[in-house]
Amino acid sequence: MDIDALQKLSKLVRYFILVSTTAAGSGHPTSSLSAVELAVTLLFGGFFRFEANNPEYPNNDRLIFSKGHAAPLFYSLWAAAGKVSEEELLTLRKFGSPLEGHPIMSFPFTEAATGSLGQGLSVGVGMAINAKHLDKLSYRTFVLLGDSEMAEGSVWEAIQLAAHYKLDNLVGILDVNRLGQSRETMYGHDLDAYKKRVEAFGWETTTIDGHNLGEISKAFDWATSLAPSGPPPLLPRGKAGARGGGKPRMIIAKTIKGKGVSFLEDKDGWHGKALSREDLDRALSELGSVDKNLRGEIAMPEKKQFPISNFQFPNKVQILNFNYEKGKTVATRKAYGDALARIGEAYPKLVVLDGEVSNSTFSEIFKAKFPERFFEMYIAEQNMVGTALGLSRRGKLPFVSTFSVFFTRAFDQIRMANYSGARIVFCGSHAGVSIGEDGVSQMGLEDLALFRSLLHSTVLYPCDAVSAQKLVELAAENTGITYLRTTRKDTPVIYGNDERFSVGGSKVLRSGENDLVTVVAAGVTVHEALGAYELLSNEGIAVRVIDLYTVKPLDLETLEKAAEETQAIITVEDHYAEGGLGEAVASSLAYSGAKVHIMAVRKLPKSGTPAELLDYEEICSDAIVGKVREVLTGGKSAV
Repeated sequence: MDIDALQKLSKLVRYFILVSTTAAGSGHPTSSLSAVELAVTLLFGGFFRFEANNPEYPNNDRLIFSKGHAAPLFYSLWAAAGKVSEEELLTLRKFGSPLEGHPIMSFPFTEAATGSLGQGLSVGVGMAINAKHLDKLSYRTFVLLGDSEMAEGSVWEAIQLAAHYKLDNLVGILDVNRLGQSRETMYGHDLDAYKKRVEAFGWETTTIDGHNLGEISKAFDWATSLAPSGPPPLLPRGKAGARGGGKPRMIIAKTIKGKGVSFLEDKDGWHGKALSREDLDRALSELGSVDKNLRGEIAMPEKKQFPISNFQFPNKVQILNFNYEKGKTVATRKAYGDALARIGEAYPKLVVLDGEVSNSTFSEIFKAKFPERFFEMYIAEQNMVGTALGLSRRGKLPFVSTFSVFFTRAFDQIRMANYSGARIVFCGSHAGVSIGEDGVSQMGLEDLALFRSLLHSTVLYPCDAVSAQKLVELAAENTGITYLRTTRKDTPVIYGNDERFSVGGSKVLRSGENDLVTVVAAGVTVHEALGAYELLSNEGIAVRVIDLYTVKPLDLETLEKAAEETQAIITVEDHYAEGGLGEAVASSLAYSGAKVHIMAVRKLPKSGTPAELLDYEEICSDAIVGKVREVLTGGKSAV
């Protein structure tokens, strides 16, 4: 498309941004106006290849608005493409409209939910890895970044990893408009500061005037060309396709916040503010004549034939059996690694990401068998989760593993993955005080609360190798966000290899007609509960023991039955009381009047052996025995 046509489309997009945000009475018009020429040239200048009638077409180029507050620009682009009407634009931010304040999956052209800054490039890394290293497709991934979010560490995690995996199909577009929400950004309009930093991480860059359509076109020509390097003006037009060179590229553009409206341009105090009706009239007067019937064309992607993705167990593929001997001690983290390798052939879309602890999480067992589907993410958990989201959005089933405690630093990315409709399995190993001597910094004691808090999430906590193997299979079949909690220490195998498990299920391990109290446990404390059962049996005290291996959703039927048939329920967990298994059980039974006593980690842990720490935190067998006696003799009230 020629420069004149791009100018007219840019004017149209500005018009859409202004009228939609004023109708909404809120939004981010100035942040949207700064990137108009960049986005219009990308979409309608022949560089972006996308089948607009089929947004999920596998070889479509991908566009991620990491600066998600520029949603008015995002929606206006698709209006200029003829996929959103002006009437629909005027529903921006209205209840029930798919045009929400920040892009979310209700809008069909959204690649991933954005708005929490610093995450879009990580998602782009996942999509680019998928194209280059997995599906071998020619699509490119473009990520529009704001200069404010360049202060986020997760952006630089993504920049490092993109260079490491030689993602020359990834293009960053940095909108340097100088102004953040409350003040000037760290580097203002110093493009060279960004250029030096990005290049130091192994990217190729070019700096341009982000409102000069000629410069922008040359920059996109360079970013999408076959040539490995070189300044934009030296490269010929029309070199689309998979590139050589092995380096991702960043277009660093100097722009003006509020561009196109004189009283908004480069002015503080306008971030996140819509124009009044009077100011809108002034702005539209400055904008001049707009051809509202004009529509831009998007280039079509390369056509290919694709197999249908299938996450279910294919009938033609035999999943290898496993065999554990009852009583043998095996760590559930080891069983996790064994299970991944076992089911990997049946799940060709399964990929594994690990935060440089694969010899502790045992995901290295999968790596040894399927090296092409294993991705080392190093000590950068936020980017690891964002990359997993990108892979999930491109049809892969990521299993993401690290120590359970380290997922807390990536909670924002995890919740945004949930809002993006991702299907990801997170495995947190080294959970609880039972890890022993490493001390409190390495003990996952908040992870159950974290993952339970996610809407519609699933939380699974195996106690032995058999249940770990079976729960890995269930996690692979599950939808949404699934968390699997594994233990560092070896624990005895208590289940037979043919034992059946289900999401939302539990196992009643010990029960009788004369049960006085029910002990509910999960993971490592199941074995402490079984030990307490033996000690109490010797005293003639009958208790019921439940392995609540699904912490969310709970097996409410089994818990209600136990509440009806025994005097009280005692929960015991290797996790802080806040947000853990005990609170889950107590809240689910609150309406019934059941007495629920919560045994959990309540002291600041310290280094020691697992046995010493379980005893110190009063979640060991002896402590359970003491709590049962206390409950039966009318001791302390329920906690």
